Amino acid sequence: MMSESGRLMISLALLASFLVCVNAQFNYKEALTKSIIFLEAQRSGKLPPHPRPPWRGDSALEDGKTVGVDLVGGYYDAGDNVKYGFPMAFTVTTLAWAAYFYKAELTSAGEMKNVLDSIKWGTDYFLKASAGRNRLFVQVGDPVSDHECWMRPENMKTSRKVLEINQNCPGTEIAAETAAALAASSIVFRDIDKDYSRSLLNGAKKLFEFANEHRGTYDGECPFYCSYSGYHDELLWGATWLYIATKRQIYLKFIQEESTTAIVSEFSWDLKFAGAQVLLSQLYWEGQKEFQTFQQQADGYICSVLPESPYHQAFITPGGLIHLRDGANAQYVTSTAFLFSVYSDLLARHHMQVTCGDKHFTSDHLMDFAKKQMDYLLGNNPVKRSMMVGFGHNPPLQAHHRGASVPVMAPNADVNCGMSFVYWYNVDKPNPNELTGAILGGPDRADRFVDSRVNSSFTEPCTYVNSVAVGVLAKLAIHNK
Repeated sequence: MMSESGRLMISLALLASFLVCVNAQFNYKEALTKSIIFLEAQRSGKLPPHPRPPWRGDSALEDGKTVGVDLVGGYYDAGDNVKYGFPMAFTVTTLAWAAYFYKAELTSAGEMKNVLDSIKWGTDYFLKASAGRNRLFVQVGDPVSDHECWMRPENMKTSRKVLEINQNCPGTEIAAETAAALAASSIVFRDIDKDYSRSLLNGAKKLFEFANEHRGTYDGECPFYCSYSGYHDELLWGATWLYIATKRQIYLKFIQEESTTAIVSEFSWDLKFAGAQVLLSQLYWEGQKEFQTFQQQADGYICSVLPESPYHQAFITPGGLIHLRDGANAQYVTSTAFLFSVYSDLLARHHMQVTCGDKHFTSDHLMDFAKKQMDYLLGNNPVKRSMMVGFGHNPPLQAHHRGASVPVMAPNADVNCGMSFVYWYNVDKPNPNELTGAILGGPDRADRFVDSRVNSSFTEPCTYVNSVAVGVLAKLAIHNK
C-alpha cells in the first residue's frame, strides 16, 4: 500500500508537469535560428558554399532558358519543386516587414544578416523576373509533371515551363504583391546598400504601375495559388509599402481615394487587408490622422480573432489554436501571431488599448495570445509535441517534402518517377534529411496531428509559414528569456 509521502510525491510531480505545460517557456532563440535555416533549405539555384542544410545542393540552373531569360534562383514554395511567384513574394514581403519592425531584436539575436540574405535571395530573383516593362515571370515548373515525380530538386528531370503576366494577360495580385516585396525590402537595405535599395524601389514602382493600370486576375497558378480574395487587398498592400518607402503623394492619394478595404479575420498570402491596416495604424498613431479608418479596421481585425471578444469569428481548437482551414493551417497561426505581436507593440508605444464592444484589451493581452499561438506550435499543445522539425519535444520526422525525404545521390542519377513514390513517399519511416526549422501544416480542428508524409495537410511546410514566424520569434527570443 502506497504511503502518504509517496502519494504526496506523485501529486507534486503531476502538478509540476501541469505547471510546465501551462507556463511553457521555449528556447525561442533556437526556434528563430532554425526557422531561418528552413528558408535556406527552400532555395533554388546556385547555392553559396557550405549551406546550413548540408544535404542541399545546386538545382534548376537552367530555369528561364526556354524563354531566353535568366530565372535561376528564388524559392520553392513548399514540399514540391515549383517556383510560384505569388507566395514567394508574400514570403519576402513579410520577412522584410520582420526585418523592418524587429530590427533591434533580430540584431540582438544575431540573426539579422541571415534574414537579410534570405530577403535578398528572393529580391535578386524578382529583379530578374521583372526586368521587362509590363511583364513579370510568375512561375517556373509544371505542377502536374512535378506532382507525378517524388524527386529532390537537385535531380529533377521534370518540365521547367515558364509562365508570365503582361499587359495582354494581367495579374494584378501577383504584380502588386511583388511590388510590395521590393518596396518593403528597399527600406531594409536603404542603410546597407543604397544602390541596391534604389533598384528595388524602382522595380517596385514599375510593378505597382503595371498592376494598377492593367487590372485583372491571373488564374495560371490555380488550383494551388488561386486568388480567392481578388486584387484590391494587394493594391492597398503594395501602395502602403510604397508610401512608407517613398512618402510620395501618388501613393497616399491611392490609399485615401482609390483603395478598397474591409475588416477581416485573416492575414495570408491571399488576403492582406489586415496587414495593410496594421501598417497604416502605425502611421496614424505617429500623427497621420487621415489613416483613422484603417486603424479602426485594424482594431476590428483584433476583435474578430480574440476568443474573448464579443465579435469573435475565428475558430479556436479545444487546445487554443486558431484554425481557419485544413491544409497548412499553421500559416494562419504564425501570421496571426505576427500581426498581434506588431500591434501589441504599437499599442504599448502609444499607450492605447483595443475596444471590442464592452471589453477592452491591452497590449499585454494581445501579446499573450500571440505567444500562446507560437507556444502551441513549439510543443505546448494537447498532443505534447513540437510542430517544428528538429526542435523541442518529439518533433515530426516525416515532413511532406521531396528534398528532405529523398536521400542525397549523384547529380546525374537517373530515377524512375513511378518508382520514386514506392522508394521514398509511401514509406513509413523518418526522412533521411532533417528539414530543420520547418513549421509543418499542423493539427486539425480537434487538435489531432499525424506525423505521416502521405498526410500533407498535417506535414507539408511552406515558406510563408516561417517568414511570418521570424518577427514574433525574434521578439520572444529577446523579451522572454
